[in-house]
Amino acid sequence: MLPCSSFAKKAARLVVLLTAAVLPAIAFAQDAPAEAVEAAADAAAALDKADTAWIMTSTVLVFLMVLPAIALFYGGLVRTKNMLSVLTQVLAIACVIGVIYPLWGYSMSFTNGGSLDSFVGGFEKAFLAGITLDTLNGTIPEFVWVSFQMTFAMITACLVIGGFAERVKFSAILAFIILWATFIYFPMAHMVWGDGLLQSWGVWDFAGGTVVHINSGLTGLIGAIIIGRRIGYGNDPMAPHSLTMTMIGASLLWIGWFGFNAGSALASNGLAGLARINTFVATAAGGASWMFAEWSFKGKPSLLGLASGVVAGLVAVTPAAGFAGPMGSLILGLVVGPVCMVFCSTVKNALKYDDSLDVFGIHCVGGTVGSLATGILIAPSLGGTGFDGFESIGATFCNQALGVVVALLYCGIAAAILYKLVDLIIGLRVTADEERQGLDITSHGERAYNY
Repeated sequence: MLPCSSFAKKAARLVVLLTAAVLPAIAFAQDAPAEAVEAAADAAAALDKADTAWIMTSTVLVFLMVLPAIALFYGGLVRTKNMLSVLTQVLAIACVIGVIYPLWGYSMSFTNGGSLDSFVGGFEKAFLAGITLDTLNGTIPEFVWVSFQMTFAMITACLVIGGFAERVKFSAILAFIILWATFIYFPMAHMVWGDGLLQSWGVWDFAGGTVVHINSGLTGLIGAIIIGRRIGYGNDPMAPHSLTMTMIGASLLWIGWFGFNAGSALASNGLAGLARINTFVATAAGGASWMFAEWSFKGKPSLLGLASGVVAGLVAVTPAAGFAGPMGSLILGLVVGPVCMVFCSTVKNALKYDDSLDVFGIHCVGGTVGSLATGILIAPSLGGTGFDGFESIGATFCNQALGVVVALLYCGIAAAILYKLVDLIIGLRVTADEERQGLDITSHGERAYNY
């Protein structure tokens, strides 16, 4: 645990470590693997059929969040001329991540990285080397664990495109996502879940507040700023072409999120049950609070606002799902709905950035609120689970705040570098004529609808 008095000291140490080691060498980091430790852990574990069945089911539920949930949610939010391009981007990203994750992504996320182990894993399990039918991760087959974590990488990568939808080259998106996954997502997963820096500092993230939501939301915003606003933004109508599709997508996201959160218990037990009830109540509260806030300030409750509030509730409870109590999660949902609404409207309009589908306002902001709130709601006195060595809400909150700062700094700086690199080599943006005509035809030679 990090007491508040050591916060500045640890933050300074972080800056030194990042400056010295992170991006230039991150893909090549590996020294001596901890084979003996892993062998001992495997020997002590025993396969549990109920746990295995639940995580296999959860893997399918998380994959449902990708296909078709986020494709429909995002697709409905863009204009008709770009619907097919969003569907294509989501499907293509899922396929690309599905290739690179077993090749090097899993190993970079969950193995020992030697001298850079604080930041990233090594390559001892590249190409899934050493994993067999009998290899376990806890009480489940390691192949099941790999599949489960691969779906997390898929959904996070797909979320990113919401920041710059309707104006980016398809080739640039694919190139960026490969680089982003390699240099940002896999290292972040290692730092939080793979015995890396943030995990060693006592940062709690049950299912991805930092790894998934802050990461994807900030990456989307950086892209929106670097690429620039859509032609006609602020002047031309850019209303969603199908809120029907968006509502279907949001509903499927909520269903899939039960696998996302409750599956992160990695067992069929009471912890999974806690994560599931929290995913119910926080999400319902997020949707309801956004709806009533919008109703109060704008005079009418919209379906888009209600669906956005549902997603905001899902995002916020993600890091807290296995740590907060149900009443704490309900309060978290009530808080995050209006907060995200303000960022998706007032703040966005004031700063005039074109975050096309509000990936920053919902995912980065919601993930930040949830990650910080986890430091409070985990307290047993507030109905949370606590943990061995729990000292105080203040100390735990400081740890969570440090984790948020690390995620924002690392993901923001690294994403900006990668965007500039792709822009230099490929070029990020389509031409003005292509953008006006729509990416369905100009990038893919097809239309989503042929009336």
